[in-house]
Amino acid sequence: MTGWVLGFVLGALATTVAGLVLLRAAVERVRTAERRARASERLAELGAMTSGLAHEIRNPLSTITLNAQILAEAIEDLPIEPDEKSRLTRRVGTLYRETDRLSAILADFLRYAGELRLSREEADVNLLVDELVDFFHPQAERQGVRLRADLEPGGLRASVDVPQLKQAVLNLMLNAVQAMTGQNPNNGTPELILKTRREVSGGRDREGAAVIHVIDTGPGMDGETRAKV
Repeated sequence: MTGWVLGFVLGALATTVAGLVLLRAAVERVRTAERRARASERLAELGAMTSGLAHEIRNPLSTITLNAQILAEAIEDLPIEPDEKSRLTRRVGTLYRETDRLSAILADFLRYAGELRLSREEADVNLLVDELVDFFHPQAERQGVRLRADLEPGGLRASVDVPQLKQAVLNLMLNAVQAMTGQNPNNGTPELILKTRREVSGGRDREGAAVIHVIDTGPGMDGETRAKV
């Protein structure tokens, strides 16, 4: 009888000990989960803060980049000594390269964070295109390219990210002029046209989409280049 009672007590103690070990392990798992949740929440807050900061930096940085390009164009027309012009051009070139590098780093960060959002505002697309034509005209003229705008009659308003749109169109214009440099098109002088139109596709948007066409008389892309686009 005494042996049976002792065995029962020992069994109960072993079960209790095992239960306590399992309970402690469960408590540790809960605490670990809580720590991870708190860390994840802090990371989420940090991510939201840094993403917001990146967006705040992006727009003025785009403005600086565009104005550096405008300044470089203006320096070319200054009536100053060649050495002084060369010195100013180098300095502005450094400014442009560094801001362009920062823009690339910022874009990579936003892509990694999945936060490449557009800061839209109501804008006159025709006016934006006119500004780009005025800005780019000296460079096109030096390359022997005729630049003109073909604008949607009556105006063309749309909700756009102005700095991003300007930068995208400007990049296309630069690529177009580079492609036409040294080319002799059948119709004479190389030409670059920025065309704006309100186009209706027949979908839900009955008002149509504001579209900017960047048209050039260059040779076009070969098959290998098109495959990379």
